[in-house]
Amino acid sequence: MKQPESPAAAELAPGDGPSPPREASRAREVKRGIAILDLFSRFLAAAGTLGSAIAMGTTNETVTVAAFSQVFQFNTNYKDLPVFTFFVIANSVVGGYLVLSFAISVYHIIRSSAKTSRIILVSLDTVMLSILTAGASSAAAMVYLAHKGNSNANWSAICQQFTNFCHRISGSLIGSFVAIILFIVIIIASSVALSRR
Repeated sequence: MKQPESPAAAELAPGDGPSPPREASRAREVKRGIAILDLFSRFLAAAGTLGSAIAMGTTNETVTVAAFSQVFQFNTNYKDLPVFTFFVIANSVVGGYLVLSFAISVYHIIRSSAKTSRIILVSLDTVMLSILTAGASSAAAMVYLAHKGNSNANWSAICQQFTNFCHRISGSLIGSFVAIILFIVIIIASSVALSRR
């Protein structure tokens, strides 16, 4: 005659017992970890974009050339090229957005189960990534022309004369492209968090 199972055995049966709550707790911990990574990445990306905007926006150099017993002064500024102006605006807008998004990122650490705010945030992140990529890539093309020139278009390289200017505009691209990589990490992490129940 078959003996009835004890309550303890029933609790340990496969598929029963504390397994679902444990899985839910593990999922919450993963989402909280992703939210912490999100906040840290946003902080670094904000520093990169705002640093790039400041570096480019304060770029200015005057070169003095003496020729034929006369002295000529040539000045170059980031405002001389609309591409660099767009770069400064794009990085400033994205940097400001990242600073404002800190609050939502902290909210996701506290409320790891939040879903609607994550969807809105990842959508805005995608838009900001597009703006930042457009600004950085167009500025990178112009920096390349400043260094190398283009003989087919009769575009002369200016970096031999405006050395400091070229160093500044080249350095300003670093923070912007680092922020692009961090944005990709943020979007992927947010997608992973949304996919987990």
